[in-house]
Amino acid sequence: MTSGDSAPPRLVADVTAGAGGAMTVDVGVITGDLTVATTDLGDGTASVQVQYTGAEEWYGLEGSPVPLPPTGIRALHRAVLDAVRAGGGAHVGG
Repeated sequence: MTSGDSAPPRLVADVTAGAGGAMTVDVGVITGDLTVATTDLGDGTASVQVQYTGAEEWYGLEGSPVPLPPTGIRALHRAVLDAVRAGGGAHVGG
């Protein structure tokens, strides 16, 4: 396998959304037990998606895709998890 064939880095974690949940572009606010996936798109940006834990459907988090910070995808993923835990219609970016 060449390096061009490898999948981009993807981090996945479960989190319970705080009051006000997470704002998605697909279905609006979702709340409760969620799974968050942050994927490096390989172009300096990352996609952030959320789903109800155990569900099949994924929803784009408002603001995604977002530029990767200089601190990398792990720092972005941690920040997204913190934002979702805080709730308030969590989103990424600006």
